[in-house]
Amino acid sequence: MQLEAYDPGDFYDELFLAKGQPRPSAEPLIKWMQGLQPDELQQHRDTAQIALLKLGVTFNVYSDNQGIERVFPFDIIPRIVSAQEWTWLESGLKQRIAALNLFLADVYGDRHILNDGKVPPDLVYSAKGFLKPCVGLKPPAGIWCHVTGTDLVRDRDGRWYVLEDNLRVPSGVSYVLENRRVMKSTFPEIFQTMAIQPVDDYPSHLLETLLNLAPPHLSDPTVVVLTPGIYNSAYFEHSFLAQQMGVELVEGRDLVVVDGYLQMRTTKGLRRVDVIYRRVDDDFLDPMVFRSDSVLGVPGLMEVYRQGRVGLANAPGTGIADDKVIYAYVPQMIRYYLGEEPLLANVPTYLCWEEHDRDYVLNHLEELVVKSANESGGYGMLVGCTSTAVEREAFAQRILAEPRNYIAQPTLCLSRVPTLVDDHLEGRHVDLRPYILHRGNEIHVHPGGLTRVALKKGSLVVNSSQGGGSKDTWVLNH
Repeated sequence: MQLEAYDPGDFYDELFLAKGQPRPSAEPLIKWMQGLQPDELQQHRDTAQIALLKLGVTFNVYSDNQGIERVFPFDIIPRIVSAQEWTWLESGLKQRIAALNLFLADVYGDRHILNDGKVPPDLVYSAKGFLKPCVGLKPPAGIWCHVTGTDLVRDRDGRWYVLEDNLRVPSGVSYVLENRRVMKSTFPEIFQTMAIQPVDDYPSHLLETLLNLAPPHLSDPTVVVLTPGIYNSAYFEHSFLAQQMGVELVEGRDLVVVDGYLQMRTTKGLRRVDVIYRRVDDDFLDPMVFRSDSVLGVPGLMEVYRQGRVGLANAPGTGIADDKVIYAYVPQMIRYYLGEEPLLANVPTYLCWEEHDRDYVLNHLEELVVKSANESGGYGMLVGCTSTAVEREAFAQRILAEPRNYIAQPTLCLSRVPTLVDDHLEGRHVDLRPYILHRGNEIHVHPGGLTRVALKKGSLVVNSSQGGGSKDTWVLNH
């Protein structure tokens, strides 16, 4: 493999310090790759893609009116994170999740942070993710966010930033596990050479987190994964995690509330359910409390939850912390609740509800990335540097019509990783989504996470729905 020709250019490259100079953590990988025949890497890539197809690692794109399942594109050049750097990231993520959990308990409880003026109350109450029926809820052990996927990016200067928080039903961990399985079968020798932290114990950590939510007097609680069904974009993941944990995958129609308890319909009659890992959005959980037209949830579920007779992960109402306007206040939450300075910085953010920020955004749309407060998957977003005048004018009108609903951030020059393009390597921009599990007094950050890669040349949008793919993430032991 002709690695000498790869030029990281004027970017932070995750594997190379400069042309022909690998980072110390990547040296064993680069040396091994240099020993491959010119076409050997392409053959391995094709083999890996076929393996993922056979495993059923697919996703749906809602905007694709053909409704075709697609294989999640996978690049076999991994991303490497050193042990020292991971230890620091792990500390920053634990700090952030601890503060967000305290914020959720507070805004649905005594609201100290609002009363003290650290977060504007109007922003919370006007957020789509703030659910009035969740006021006064007391989740088991006071934990709201049991499973979090926090999106991180690295800028040209090598500094890490938090791009956004995902506390409702974060997806993607199945790709982490399947990518690793394929890499280990494709390149077994490199895993014997390098001390790479394993990822295959995630399902057992997740199950332990869920079992921790069961009423304490139960000796053998029943856990289920609640899916919206086969047409959901992440259905593969729902079925995969249920199978890996050895629990039932159910839809709302499989569950019913009887005698004050949640019951599952089985061929042997009703069986009580004690914990739900729900992959259904808040609005659809219970038609008696949220959307009355929902057929995805279970009538009466919220009352059973309020009575402490079933555990839900994540707790309803966590979407308030996903709001991209509320995101701007997370550093303040860390200072307020923990009395600490944030270890991981936010991307500098302009809040369009503030007149001064709004004026700046409207006058600098070409330089900024504008995001809707509650969209995800790369939708509802303007990348100013690649936009047209017509697109910028349309976004300006949206901002003026709903200033509360928009933020803007500078266009970061995301770090890159060498990526196999046809028969050669080119740098492609990446982000990283580690997965964090919160149970009892412990916050577990799973080593690595999902590295998403923008496969289109020059693109900064890594989402699968926008043409992105993924890479295996190797966190080193030492």
